[in-house]
Amino acid sequence: MKSRYLLALDQGTSSSRAIVFDEAGKSCGSAQREHEQLYPQAGWVEHDAEEIWHNQRAVAIEAVRLAGLEMADIAGIGITNQRETTLVWDRATGKPLGKAMVWQDRRTADCCAALKADGYEALFAARTGLKLDPYFSGTKLAWLLDHHEGARGKAERGELLFGTMDTWLIWKLTGGQVHATDASNASRTLLFNIHTGDWDEELLAILRVPRVMLPRVVDSSGIVGRAVEFSGVPIAGIAGDQQAALFGQACLEPGMAKNTYGTGCFLLMQTGAEAITSKNNLLTTVAWRIGGQTEYALEGSVFIGGAVIQWLRDELQLIRDAQECDALAASVEDANGVYLVPAFAGLGAPHWDPYARGAAFGLTRGANRAHLCRAALESIALQSADLIHCMEKDSGIALRELRVDGGASKSALLMQIQSDLLQRPVVRPQCVETTALGAAYLAGLAVGVWESKEDIARHWSVDARFVPRRSAEAMESLQRGWEKAVERTKGWSQ
Repeated sequence: MKSRYLLALDQGTSSSRAIVFDEAGKSCGSAQREHEQLYPQAGWVEHDAEEIWHNQRAVAIEAVRLAGLEMADIAGIGITNQRETTLVWDRATGKPLGKAMVWQDRRTADCCAALKADGYEALFAARTGLKLDPYFSGTKLAWLLDHHEGARGKAERGELLFGTMDTWLIWKLTGGQVHATDASNASRTLLFNIHTGDWDEELLAILRVPRVMLPRVVDSSGIVGRAVEFSGVPIAGIAGDQQAALFGQACLEPGMAKNTYGTGCFLLMQTGAEAITSKNNLLTTVAWRIGGQTEYALEGSVFIGGAVIQWLRDELQLIRDAQECDALAASVEDANGVYLVPAFAGLGAPHWDPYARGAAFGLTRGANRAHLCRAALESIALQSADLIHCMEKDSGIALRELRVDGGASKSALLMQIQSDLLQRPVVRPQCVETTALGAAYLAGLAVGVWESKEDIARHWSVDARFVPRRSAEAMESLQRGWEKAVERTKGWSQ
């Protein structure tokens, strides 16, 4: 009997996970390992790519074992990943050139500012749909080539390879036989023309990136190679984490939107075959490419979402875990006038200020840790609401509902605050691991576990639906105070 199980590798910012799904889209076994977060200087964030590979390999084996299966039972592997994290490695040895630069890394802020000053911002936006911001891979790659002795010459001779984490995992899984990425990940590099579907020679020249070191761009659903590490199972699905979550949430029609509450928050609205140019500082990105046909999305990125809860736990040591944060936040009616703007890595959409820094406003002697916890949850919802309002203006579509996923979506209080701010229903599916599920769906489409996108959409089901409890008028003062607080964090480190 043909195998009907899919293995999803979910390589995230704080951990690597593996989940086995059956043909009904149900999880059968999962495993997860955290990896070290490296902060060598202020504004720098790095990962050890070899540690990530060892962890990802280990959890894949563990997840299959916990599902009561063997690798031979797996029909296909789907890969999803933290997108803009940038790595360079030696083609011959496979050894990384230093540490991977994480998407949160801000060290190329001055490079982006210089490119803007030279008048390149409009060109990059038109070709890539992105902003000139340190968030994206292009300036990170240029920095690595400039700051490792002899790297640029090696790159020009084809001795070095570039990849985001999907490319790195494909390379390792195939024993160095396949150097590839999919269109969704390529669209996050500042190097890919989302209209032609290819690397852009002019942008490569501006950033001095040799084309020979770039991966082949493939469809998001399709067999790209076989995992020699895992009994030759086909690698059949690839998508950046947020695009995978959009697919896993079955947002398959224009106007449908999802928000993933992870380390950051990433809100995407599917726009179909049209690449809508944002007039409200959002990004235009490739949602996925299937059968050679590209579909697009509008995206807003919040750099610090659930990570603000980690900050309360690890740096301030105010709470033991996210559940305690929820309980404390629920113990008060409001944040007592406290606003927490978690601009620890600058501000993402719609502000795009890499020099902004985090701040708390409205503190009085009456402010306590419960108010800070409430303000932290509100900051996640307020940043996300800002993005939805921009998306509705850009698309001309009034959002019917917001589908949500990610770890922080388990907080009923946060979801209720979000619904109150949006004055729209917020809907959480039964499977909140939609990033991994989307990767599994893409792989399953390629190997015949599912016949069509419509077949996949039938598996999506609701766990909880949150509807507004407070009026729009009641939320206006919260929104106004938030806007004032955000403005005061801008340009702080400039």
